[in-house]
Amino acid sequence: MIFDRHAGGPRKTKATMSASTTSVSIPANPDFGFDASSLQGLARLDDWGVIRAQGADAAAFLHGQLTQDFLLLGQGEARLAGYCSAKGRMLASLIGWKTGPEEILLVCRRDLLAPTLKRLSMFVLRAKAKLSDASADFALYGALGASLPAELPPATWSRLDAADGQWVRLPGAEGATRALLCLSSGATQPAAELAPALWQWLEVRSGVAMVGAPVVEAFVPQMLNYESVGGVNFKKGCYPGQEVVARSQYRGALKRRAQIFHAESELGVGQEVFHAADAEQPCGIVVAAAPHPLRGWEAIVSLQTSALDGQALTVGGPAGAVLQTLALPYELLQDI
Repeated sequence: MIFDRHAGGPRKTKATMSASTTSVSIPANPDFGFDASSLQGLARLDDWGVIRAQGADAAAFLHGQLTQDFLLLGQGEARLAGYCSAKGRMLASLIGWKTGPEEILLVCRRDLLAPTLKRLSMFVLRAKAKLSDASADFALYGALGASLPAELPPATWSRLDAADGQWVRLPGAEGATRALLCLSSGATQPAAELAPALWQWLEVRSGVAMVGAPVVEAFVPQMLNYESVGGVNFKKGCYPGQEVVARSQYRGALKRRAQIFHAESELGVGQEVFHAADAEQPCGIVVAAAPHPLRGWEAIVSLQTSALDGQALTVGGPAGAVLQTLALPYELLQDI
């Protein structure tokens, strides 16, 4: 079976792949002579935006809407979370943290900020919470290596309030340490000497995809490995789509996962991926893509686990770019 992201359910294939995932040996990720571990500097993240949630009920409201626990969110930590439809499909990815007892900032892809803000605001009702687009009030940067403050704790999603701004440690990639820097737009802005494309490539190599407009409502969180990278809390209370997300996890129904790939040709978000056994129906979709610093392109693809059986995977059709499977930088949690 292949999931039809447009119809919202499975459909039959004319050819067959292995019913269960075949163990495939994945070699060490090629660097093509590029050393990422020594990278440092800042990249301006103009494609990200900020939602501000204010009020006595701000944390409780977000706790009831997102896949992560915001009631127990401490001042020294951030949360990766998904915002889902009632069917458990991701409408947005967000990284959130508290700036004070009654204020939380959420960052997401700018192309999804307006619809996310509008939909969330519909459900505030009588809660003592106000949501607004605060993108004009802040400047966001991606930071690498020595540009991170020494005081920032080493744990992923840890946070630091510093004189030069608010810092959130992000998952590392290829030996490079990464963080998000949030500055007041009125503050003196640092030089952004890091190429945005290089930051985007490291995002891909981190294996953590942020949902953008081309793939909205295409995945439940586990299809992007969110349960394995701190994006889902299965112990918290209800939120939109919670039953679908929990059922996928606890009934062993996870048939799609995110994987990193390399190709010699350009890749784009939303492109479909095909397995050699079926030239008509896609087995996956590109979620994030960026050029490798030296050659080719790389992408995070959400695809059927049965497609990782060692046979050829191509983008756009049988004659498209051939994908080379790369290793994830983290272990996947086992299905329950």
